[in-house]
Amino acid sequence: MRPAVTEYAPFYGTYIDLVSEADILPAMSEQLSEVLSFFRRVPEAQGDVCHPPYTWTVKDVIGHLTDGERVFGYRALRFARGDTTPLAGFDEGPYVKAAESARLTLADVVSEYEAARRSNLWLFRNLPEAAWARAGIASDNLVTVRALAYIVVGHTRHHTAILRKRLTAG
Repeated sequence: MRPAVTEYAPFYGTYIDLVSEADILPAMSEQLSEVLSFFRRVPEAQGDVCHPPYTWTVKDVIGHLTDGERVFGYRALRFARGDTTPLAGFDEGPYVKAAESARLTLADVVSEYEAARRSNLWLFRNLPEAAWARAGIASDNLVTVRALAYIVVGHTRHHTAILRKRLTAG
């Protein structure tokens, strides 16, 4: 079941609107296969390329997706377990900078993304039914576990669409 608009902040609607599937678990799993196939076709030499007007390299974007998997997954875990402690937001710019992805191979960055997504797949697959409707506060906004699952998929769709455009434009 798709999340209602009352289950997330308007900002996240951008990501959730990119997810047309009603059943999020198959979408999450199929997306992993699709993006891994795409990422693994990117030549290593392209990993450190930044395509203007963007400020992140290809590896930075994939690293950002990994951070997103972890942050959204952590939020889902906390809320699914009934922890309603408000969680701070995260500023992706400093996270990307601190990751120093240029020191890693593209293959390593992709493998780390894969591990983070697989971890989230296990988390969401094994949730009890009642957990999907549980909510908490993250970044000063209410969000449900169900919405977080859709955000994970939509966030990846958003950024991989930009990467595809960047890599085919040149």
